[in-house]
Formats: sequence, C-alpha cells, structure tokens
Amino acid sequence: MRVIGFDPGLRRTGWGVVDVTGSKLAHVANGCCESGEGDLALRLARLHREIERVIETFAPDCAAVEHTFVNKDAAGTLKLGQARAISLLVPAQRGIPVAEYAPNAVKKAVVGVGHAEKAQIQHMVRMLLPGVHFGSADAADALAIAICHAWSAGAGARLGAALERRA
Repeated sequence: MRVIGFDPGLRRTGWGVVDVTGSKLAHVANGCCESGEGDLALRLARLHREIERVIETFAPDCAAVEHTFVNKDAAGTLKLGQARAISLLVPAQRGIPVAEYAPNAVKKAVVGVGHAEKAQIQHMVRMLLPGVHFGSADAADALAIAICHAWSAGAGARLGAALERRA
C-alpha cells in the first residue's frame, strides 16, 4: 500500500509518501508544495496544481491529512482551512480515500507522546525511515502523518480480518 500524507499550509503544504508492506515502512519521497505570492485564489490554484502533480507522480493508494486547529486569528484560520480543503479535494477527485488525523494523534502514533516537539517528530521519522532526508519540518510532519495512517490502516485491516475469522 502506498500512503501520502499532507501537512496543510497556505504558503507551504508538506507532503510525504511511504510504501507499506505488512509492518514494514519504506520512504518513497517527500517535499513541499508552495503557493507563492499574490491573490488568495491564485495561490490556492497553484497549490491545487502542485498537489495534483505530486498525486500523479507517486500514485498513492490512500491519503491522510492533518486536522487544523484555530490559529492566532480568524482570518489566518480561514485561509489555512482553505489550503487544507485543497489537500482533501485533490485525492478525493481521483477516488483516493482520505483520512484525517488530529496533530496529537499523529504525535502519539509516531513518537508515543501526544505533545511531542517538532525535533522529536523529526528524530522518530528518521528512525522509522532510515536514510530519509527532508528539506523542511513540513515535509517531516507530512511523513509522520503518512506513517500514522499506515499504522492505523494496518491495525484496522488486522481487526477486520480477526472479526471475519471469528464470525
């Protein structure tokens, strides 16, 4: 199974792709989609095109997006929500299932602590994906989101199989 994770942002949306075989994870790629400067509508359109390009290039089987919580101000929160919507929309348009995770759930899944610091997340991503290099915290967070989903999806599949065997 190939999983893509998104850490949404209006300026930069981090993305990370991992392959999952059983309980083994393998890094495929990661990076950031940047919206540039200008009017909001143009920035959102750029973000849409960039995420489309990533989806086309890496052909994930499923996607995971981090939930957004309130920012410092309402206008910033609204803009972030619009960027997040693009991260949800593009995979959904291609028929790719999309899951959503709260930041604390991602941190707990990857680090073991729901209030982990960025440095702890990056350290654990490096441990879980040996040899991985990422150019930004956004890409590292996106990989953590993909890992969280990979493990959650795997656990769900094992539970479903166990329930079927029992029935």
